[in-house]
Amino acid sequence: MGRRNVLIEGGSGTGKTAVCEELARRGYQAIHGDRELAYRGDPKTGEPVGNVTGLAVHDHHLWRVDKVRALVADHSEPVTFFCGGSRNVLQFIHLFDAVFVLDVDTATLIRRLDSRPEEEWGGRGRDAERDLILHLHRTRADVPAGGIAIDSTASVAYVVDEILALSDTAGNSAR
Repeated sequence: MGRRNVLIEGGSGTGKTAVCEELARRGYQAIHGDRELAYRGDPKTGEPVGNVTGLAVHDHHLWRVDKVRALVADHSEPVTFFCGGSRNVLQFIHLFDAVFVLDVDTATLIRRLDSRPEEEWGGRGRDAERDLILHLHRTRADVPAGGIAIDSTASVAYVVDEILALSDTAGNSAR
């Protein structure tokens, strides 16, 4: 979709959805990967799987690699931002011109998780999921190495401004 393609990654609760929504509000092409590209699949083969429940949902959260490739190949927009996380990111990370990894301190993460409704991953009352999120936050085992770290404890507007400046797209006009 973009002549430049940017991946915005990060652990659960770091602000990927908010950043995606702010980019779209500003007129940029923003793909919410967790809504538009995700499916439950076998992390080794990529084959779709059914009836995955509990904490296993996390390990089976994949993006459709063929769709990512097709979107990256479409150069109708000056820049496209892909926002979200997937367990198969290493299969397509090389397609991106820039990769940003959102990060927050533990207190901010807990506050954000506390504000999630109970039906959302890691939301209120979902203690096992919250424990997993906090473990992954501590170990950084869930985010790709080598991305540009962005402290996303600041306002969403500030975080997006920083991403735009660092990705060299601030001067490009939105749609």
